[in-house]
Amino acid sequence: MEIGNGEKESGSNTGLGGVDNPGFLSVDNADFNSHTYVYDTRRSLSGMTVDALPKESFYQDIKNLHDPANRPTMEELKMGQLAGLDRTPAVDDVEKNEEEQSKGKVVRFGWIEGVFMRCLLNIWGVMLFLRLTWVVGQGGLIQGLGVIALGNLVTVITTLSMSAVSTNGQIRGGGIYYMISRSLGPEFGGAIGIMFTLANSIAVSMYIIGFCQSLLDMCKQYFELEHLIFSDTTNDVRIIGAISLVAVLALAIVGMEWVTRVQMILLFLLIGSQIDFVVGSFLPTKEDAAYGFVGYNGTLFVDNLSPTYHDYKDPGNPPSFFSVFGVFFPAVTGIVAGANLSGDLKDPGVAIPKGTLLAIIVTFITYIGYGTIITGVMHTEASGNQTEYENWINGVEGALYFNNCSGRPADDFCQYGSSNDQQAMERISYTGYLIYAGCFAATLSSAIASLVGAPRVLQALAKDKLYPFIHIFAPGFGANNDPIRGYFLVFIISMGCILIAELDAVSTLLSNFFVAAYALINFSVFHASITKSPGWRPSFKYYNQWVSLFGTFLCFVVMFLMDWKTALVTFMVIIALYLYISYRKPEANWGSSTQAQQFVTTLKSIQSLNDTPEHVKNYRPKVLVFTGLPAHRPPLVDFANLITKKLSLLMCAHVNIGDAPFKNIELLRNTVQMWFRDHKIKSFYSLTQNKNFEEGAIACMNLAGIGKMRPNMVLFGYKGDWLEDPKGLDEYISVLHHAFDLHLGVGILRLESGCDFSKVIGEEEQQQHEIELDEENEDEKNGKQGKSLELQQKKVRTRKVSTAVYTGIDGNPLPKNTVQDITQFQIKKRKGNIDVWWLYDDGGLTLLLPYILTTRAQFAECQLRVFALANRKDELDRETRNMAALLAKFRIDYSDVTVIPDVTKKALDPTKEEFKKILDEIKPPLEESEIISQKEKTNRHLRLTELLREHSKRSEMIIMTLSIPRRGTAVAQLYMSWLEMMTKNMPPFLLIRGNQSSVLTFYS
Repeated sequence: MEIGNGEKESGSNTGLGGVDNPGFLSVDNADFNSHTYVYDTRRSLSGMTVDALPKESFYQDIKNLHDPANRPTMEELKMGQLAGLDRTPAVDDVEKNEEEQSKGKVVRFGWIEGVFMRCLLNIWGVMLFLRLTWVVGQGGLIQGLGVIALGNLVTVITTLSMSAVSTNGQIRGGGIYYMISRSLGPEFGGAIGIMFTLANSIAVSMYIIGFCQSLLDMCKQYFELEHLIFSDTTNDVRIIGAISLVAVLALAIVGMEWVTRVQMILLFLLIGSQIDFVVGSFLPTKEDAAYGFVGYNGTLFVDNLSPTYHDYKDPGNPPSFFSVFGVFFPAVTGIVAGANLSGDLKDPGVAIPKGTLLAIIVTFITYIGYGTIITGVMHTEASGNQTEYENWINGVEGALYFNNCSGRPADDFCQYGSSNDQQAMERISYTGYLIYAGCFAATLSSAIASLVGAPRVLQALAKDKLYPFIHIFAPGFGANNDPIRGYFLVFIISMGCILIAELDAVSTLLSNFFVAAYALINFSVFHASITKSPGWRPSFKYYNQWVSLFGTFLCFVVMFLMDWKTALVTFMVIIALYLYISYRKPEANWGSSTQAQQFVTTLKSIQSLNDTPEHVKNYRPKVLVFTGLPAHRPPLVDFANLITKKLSLLMCAHVNIGDAPFKNIELLRNTVQMWFRDHKIKSFYSLTQNKNFEEGAIACMNLAGIGKMRPNMVLFGYKGDWLEDPKGLDEYISVLHHAFDLHLGVGILRLESGCDFSKVIGEEEQQQHEIELDEENEDEKNGKQGKSLELQQKKVRTRKVSTAVYTGIDGNPLPKNTVQDITQFQIKKRKGNIDVWWLYDDGGLTLLLPYILTTRAQFAECQLRVFALANRKDELDRETRNMAALLAKFRIDYSDVTVIPDVTKKALDPTKEEFKKILDEIKPPLEESEIISQKEKTNRHLRLTELLREHSKRSEMIIMTLSIPRRGTAVAQLYMSWLEMMTKNMPPFLLIRGNQSSVLTFYS
């Protein structure tokens, strides 16, 4: 008996009754310690077994499946030993990675400084100081709070969805792009990633321009300076903005630690400005009263509950609840500020849900509280006229009051009050300086967050290689892997926008980009949930798939409320980017919910197909073609592909003789699938291992397909070496018999050059080259199934069909006529004929296949000529008319119908002599009695040979009904000699036989 470390116990068991020498399970009754097994505490379990204990490194990355430090393979477990590899390293992969990272000073943030603080800074934006008063002034407190609540409803639902995605496994750098791409796939992720990067880059300039304008407003109000540097304030914005942007870039390059410190200072300024506002609400002044700020007043509070939608600048187009919501909604965005730094967080799965949700709660409470304060202390409209205020205080009858703004002339409308004055919050505050400081903090913190976040999204996008030419932004620098190159790209884009200095036109578009990302986050949760993939197991449980779906539609509504034109532009951009990435087909396998949905949809379709009754009108040839390795027989694969052409089932069968390791089989399957993809062939690859071709082919025909998605026709290449391989011929004919037993249609394709080019084709190079086929085909070559997988793997190469340059085994380009033979079914044929020899009624498959070929571009210029056999010579005209009428009922176009009257006529002597030479080559020779017993059938095939050479020698394609080899009456060699006579030195020749069931009908 073997022990795990490879040593063997001495002694052997001689029977059930006793043991000559105590074994592993024997115990000495006298002394238990005499047991032969010695317990040694110095030996680990891993040293006694090849099985590996569960550990994290096995599940870290799918790319490490073939790493030596991975778990043992099935082959190694069966052999009981490892393949000479040390699989018990002293340090796990995880520990190694951590050790490598710790060589530099890596900055990782917790949920407070990494998410909570950054979300607060972005949500408490400049809109808090400029637009909150306008919202409650126009809509009143009730509708104003409704606007705030609805905006936060969108962000809360999105955050719940984002939390679910971020806790469904470890997330890396890339933030919202990483979440969407790994959830919905590279198409949606790539679209949002590039849009998000561009939107944040432009947003940096918008925030800095906002900072510059606030600075100029403060200088004008407190220092009476109309401008700072130039007489034109636009140039002031450009100079100050450029300097500010350089400072922000320098801060980002210094590192995330300094970014966090600066943002913490800005957060304190923001909080200080809000405290200043609250304190100031209790201290109204007489000077501020004329501008609407009169202090807390119960009557005023009640009056301000109702909406007062108006716009004196455009009286005919007053705002509404939804237009106010569209303006306010950007104030509650910024919830992804922490998620964008996912690669810099200690534990993103904990930090993102906790920090983001808490930030939303805090900001929601403050927005509600500040809106209530504004409602209770400030009139919605005020003239700013001190005299009118005095009249109101003293109750002067007939006088114009400061808060009575209706009926005023257009040049004397009320410019102040909460609904008209953007500086209303500054008037309420104790000191306006702190409010301006808050504006500065809000704008600069948002600019910093955008400039730091956008390059990280771009870096993740570049690493995934979804777009060309962006890979240069993939490398990171320093211990924290900072995207320095991305910083400079965002800097350049932002600087260009700052120099333009007018960004109002794109501000709504940027907001739509952000909301579109929120919509996809919500949809990703819904989609992942309904696919019910076992891999969807978020540790955050407070989400619901239907709530996420509601959030998706809510985001779409918000996009159209903000601006329906920019919403349409956003959708068009997403669709364009989605289609572009779909066309590129990047190498991205992330286990997305889209992949899971494909599986579920396919499974349901196949199950539904099982319940669908078959009908002759819906018949499609579903082809199982025995190609061996597809790269060895390109023309056979191409011809089968012409029949199915992505509209029906195509399976390429490969019977491998012997027993290859699983890893070789898996490698071969992947290689063949790449070959299919590069040759634009939609096919499945069925690899069967067996001791001989016959048993493997029979197993393949019995097991191919699933449900009703099973082949109904098999296609073989012609066995050109049947004279040299009698054993292989017996297997070949046996497989044909079994195909007929399974009621499958059977086709045999013969090409003058043969189908097997495994001994000719070397590597296929990808170069710009156009293949033209003008010359005749050359000598016949034969093929054989079942070569060793090792040799086959060396010959398989992938290529693009339109750019292939075929080379030989020696690496030199193949002759042009050989390339013609290989690609003959890829090139459009000249005007010619497809000759259909419909000899016997097989259900119509002999007629259907040539019709299908004429619908393909390669044979579109060819016409069908139909040949049939006459039953009686004196009924030739009638049978010709009957055949023409039948073809007309089948709605199949043809150029000519010919009925052969004398197929039983005696063959010519030269034809007989040619046939006799073939028989003479058969070893061992056939018995004379066997030949004589089949003399009538032999003569009929020889006569058909003469007719074929007379009528179809110059056709583009010949399709003939295949005669069925009867068991026990015709030996395999004689049967093949008939086929040899008819098909040799002829154009491409397909022998086809249906299963005697109708595949054509003339009923509607």
